[in-house]
Amino acid sequence: MKGLAMLKIGEIGWIEKDKPKCGPSDAIIKPLAIAPCTSDVHTVWEGAIGQRHNMILGHEAVGIVNEVGREVKDFKPGDRVIVPAITPDWGSEAAQRGFPSHSGVALGGWKFSNFKDGVFGEYFHVNLADSNLALLPDKIPLEAAVMLPDMLSTGFMGAENAKIEIGFSVAVLGIGPVGLSSIAGAKLKGAGRIFGVGTRPKLIKIAKKYGATDIINYKKGNTSEQIMDATEGEGVDAVIVAGGGPDILIDALNIAKPGAKISNINYFGRGIGEGDIIPISRSGWGFGMAQKDIVTGLCPGGRLRMERLAQIVIHGRMDPSLMASHVFKGFDHLEKALLLMKDKPQDLIKPVVLLDG
Repeated sequence: MKGLAMLKIGEIGWIEKDKPKCGPSDAIIKPLAIAPCTSDVHTVWEGAIGQRHNMILGHEAVGIVNEVGREVKDFKPGDRVIVPAITPDWGSEAAQRGFPSHSGVALGGWKFSNFKDGVFGEYFHVNLADSNLALLPDKIPLEAAVMLPDMLSTGFMGAENAKIEIGFSVAVLGIGPVGLSSIAGAKLKGAGRIFGVGTRPKLIKIAKKYGATDIINYKKGNTSEQIMDATEGEGVDAVIVAGGGPDILIDALNIAKPGAKISNINYFGRGIGEGDIIPISRSGWGFGMAQKDIVTGLCPGGRLRMERLAQIVIHGRMDPSLMASHVFKGFDHLEKALLLMKDKPQDLIKPVVLLDG
């Protein structure tokens, strides 16, 4: 089979590999829709998780079941499925403690394009199919469905971890697709005033559709000063960090009220000139005593999570297809889509590649 792979840090290319083998509890999936992610950019061009050789990229997909193992009960060849970006080992100690995304090791549930080949191949492997796949409802278009495995799951986790209550003021730092999903999640959780921090007009338009009440343009002044001025010096009840460089936590701490949760869903890669240390604001953190908690998390995966996210879409709570700004048809367009994610032109939100079923 053919796949788009990370050849080494800084280089991608098409390679040929054997079709993956199916274990007794596993499934082999043929993709129907795939989407590149900024995480793929961090992995390849920043070497954020270290060297990977000839590893097929990608972790966002919906597909059709090609093969199942003899122990799989709930899925069969021909089923259309949502494939979560995170596919935990559900019998692990970490899963039993309530942290399945970290089964075996920190980030251990993130298998695609980390520990094994990802979804940018003509076929890909899914462990524990009965627990890590969900049926794709016919009512959900592919452009919307492919946002569930990571964008919605991660963005909604940002709102969940922020412990948002009805009427809370919330700041979302970064309004890429994950940040946009966080805004939608904050609205669903009952937030009142929602600040979205970003500059690109197309993203701002969708941020407002999803529930942002205020837009902060970081090019027009210091982000934290603008938000503090807008809140008359009070700050916000919750902060979701969905983008930015290593200094972004300084802004988050400076605008958070005492007692606020700062929910980080940002993948801190290593850009040019960035080191391995992430600074925080000593005074903004109340010298360590302001009760401003920084909460982190890795995208929740698994079958139940995907089924619940599908309900959000089916019943019209939000339309994730609005984030599919560039839609291509055909596997050969995948490299172009990934490079778009790397270059991030002004009109880009999220590229999606649709494939023949």
